[in-house]
Amino acid sequence: MATLRNLFDLAVSAMRALFPWPRGTELIVGPVVLVAWILIGAFATAGEFPTRAIDFNREIRPILSNACFQCHGPDVNKRKGVNRPFRIDTEEGAFADLGGYTAVVRGKPDESELIARIVSDDSSEVMPPAKNGKKLSRKDIELLSEWVRQGAPYAKHWSLIPPSRPPIPEVVATSWPRGAIDRLLLARLEAEGIAPSPEADRGLLIRRLSFDLIGLPPTPEEVDIFQTDRRPDAYERLVERLLASPHFGERMAVGWLDLVRYADTVGYHSDVERSISPYRDYVIRAFNENLPFDRFTIEQLAGDLLPDPTVAQRVASGYNMLGLTTEEGGAQPKEYLARYAADRVRNVGSVWMGATLGCCECHDHKYDPYSARDFYAFAALFADLQQEGVGTPKPTLSLATPEQARETATLDARLIGLQEAVAASPRGPTEFAEELEELKLARSQLEQTIRKTIVAISGPPRLTRVLRRGDWMDETGEVVEPAVPHSLKPLDVPRARRASRLDLAHWLISPDHPQTSRVVVNRLWKRYFGTGLSDSLDDLGSQGEWPTHPELLEWLAVEFQQSGWDVKQMVRLMVTSSAYRQSSHPRENLAAIDPANRLYARQASFRLEAEAIRDNALAVSGLLVSAIGGESVRPYQPAGYWRFLNFPTRSYVPSAGAGQYRRGLYTHWQRTLLHPGLIALDAPSREACTASRPISNTPQAALTLLNDPSYVEAARVLAERVLTEGGTDDGTRLNWLWRLVLCRPPAGREQSIASALLEQHRGEYRADPSSASRLLGVGQKTVDSRHDRAELAAWTSVTRAILNLDETMTRD
Repeated sequence: MATLRNLFDLAVSAMRALFPWPRGTELIVGPVVLVAWILIGAFATAGEFPTRAIDFNREIRPILSNACFQCHGPDVNKRKGVNRPFRIDTEEGAFADLGGYTAVVRGKPDESELIARIVSDDSSEVMPPAKNGKKLSRKDIELLSEWVRQGAPYAKHWSLIPPSRPPIPEVVATSWPRGAIDRLLLARLEAEGIAPSPEADRGLLIRRLSFDLIGLPPTPEEVDIFQTDRRPDAYERLVERLLASPHFGERMAVGWLDLVRYADTVGYHSDVERSISPYRDYVIRAFNENLPFDRFTIEQLAGDLLPDPTVAQRVASGYNMLGLTTEEGGAQPKEYLARYAADRVRNVGSVWMGATLGCCECHDHKYDPYSARDFYAFAALFADLQQEGVGTPKPTLSLATPEQARETATLDARLIGLQEAVAASPRGPTEFAEELEELKLARSQLEQTIRKTIVAISGPPRLTRVLRRGDWMDETGEVVEPAVPHSLKPLDVPRARRASRLDLAHWLISPDHPQTSRVVVNRLWKRYFGTGLSDSLDDLGSQGEWPTHPELLEWLAVEFQQSGWDVKQMVRLMVTSSAYRQSSHPRENLAAIDPANRLYARQASFRLEAEAIRDNALAVSGLLVSAIGGESVRPYQPAGYWRFLNFPTRSYVPSAGAGQYRRGLYTHWQRTLLHPGLIALDAPSREACTASRPISNTPQAALTLLNDPSYVEAARVLAERVLTEGGTDDGTRLNWLWRLVLCRPPAGREQSIASALLEQHRGEYRADPSSASRLLGVGQKTVDSRHDRAELAAWTSVTRAILNLDETMTRD
């Protein structure tokens, strides 16, 4: 009877939207409507009507957020209503007195103004207004009506509730799961009637793991060892070896530097260089040493505020100075200080909270419980940072090596002694003038070789006001004290003391903070499975995507905290799971059921990042210089690319020697004119937080990979390796090349095509030696004179082709 009544009420509500009738005639019209509805097949089955408990966060909040919150949400200045402003984002608002009635009447959709408005055919009353272009679907109307009928229960947004460990479900296929991750995924797959994919072969697994954990391909020797290792823990041993590699930190650093918008230049106006590369080294070292993420957070946000901070902690505090700055002559310092403050709020909100706090710079957030006042109170937490509004921050921390420190001390001692001698000499400085100048020059030259970096320096805090509409010239706004958003647990700070960046850092990693652990594990999941459990990596708010597996996200978040914020342990859990080891091969039945692979019934297949594509080419060619850390380097770049960089004008000089063959992580990051090879492969300018890089497929990318000198030179040096190490006949050499680059032998058709290509180019280069010379002359690396030039050029054509295969650039 209850189901029939539900069906009847929904029929009345939905049909009123199509054919309005006077209120109070439902008992007459309703049954007729219901019968007509069934007859015309408006719904295929009664099973489409919700008869279970409606989940507010998963089913109702997204509808309201998309269609209603803009005018009836958190933003008090934009909130609309007939008699008085009305809000639907809170339970109090939904049941507030609007002048003799409420928008929602619990259990009675027929009497609820909310439902009446969304089904109205009156253009002056229907909600959302037609001009908004957000008309609700039939399914949305059904859900809202059923939600009201069930009493319109509200719930706090899921990402604002501290995570709690869920129970681990029972599964039927008990032999497949290796742990909680697998059981939580498999329970959903079994509910959908889907089986996981088989495990990938070992050649593919070691290639996948190598790219995922260190960003470099495995060597043929490493592939052979893994493929022949029959120990039951061979895979786990491989994982441990890669986690212990110093290249693990480099691989992890790429994603982190995208988040915190690390770059070698200031960004605004002339985009001049600044000294900040030691911060990058700190990040690499932190991941390699498995610095717990809570300490990683504290040291970056407030390393300078710790008691007796170490050099590394002071370097880490350089995070606070990574934003864009200007030195334009006509710039207004106050305007840019406001910009810098807003940039810090946006970045911390994105990186640690998965929150779009930047929406509050000019007005209250339209979808999430953050106000403009929250925004400026959050900015006040950084008001102690000593920074000029106009001007490039100067490096204040010297990082001399032990040898440089000894040499500095020696020179300083000699200078002091000489100055004392000058003071004692009746002839004054004349007697020692030449020696004094030599010492000063040596001291100056030594100083120039010592690395320096920009770090945070705390001082008296600036006054912080709420800037109405973000207007930096408006000085009428309320003065605010440092605080976190009002909708979250407040900072634990005594009333007598001003809150600091250190308090903020501790708040972000406190056990009951709802966001940080979820944000971090969600991004790690994306790295190893292709998409995040919530695919909106930088927005876990109302406009973000509901997690596909909320229980799994909760479990991972709690596990991360309780492991002591152990990053390597979290990575280990993910990559040793059965889910991670699945084949990425598409299955026909999955294409229709789960085309985006959000159920994770197979592994993901995606193109490598820009840096990894170039690193791979350098690695297989043997050119890669594997030194860790250091100053930024400059790969080959088209002549004249920097011609628009002015004030001052600059010329680009590619790095010579080892610097040319460093990993892409160390490439000079010029924000306004990023290296074209990075742009072509979707690297960000790092002017703002980038949580997920896009993956495009463009002609520019293909042309870059074919013609950029880095790739042409790598192909030529790889061809030299083929001729030197690959055997004595074409077939053996092609097999060696495939195993080196793709970790597998070539298929029969591949070998035939490659052989034909090789023969074609042998003929072309023998007939045109100058063309071979031009090809082989690309790059700084001297050509191996032991090889016939036409033969080497022909093999270079083959290696260029294999380096440009989709499989070569794809992590499967």
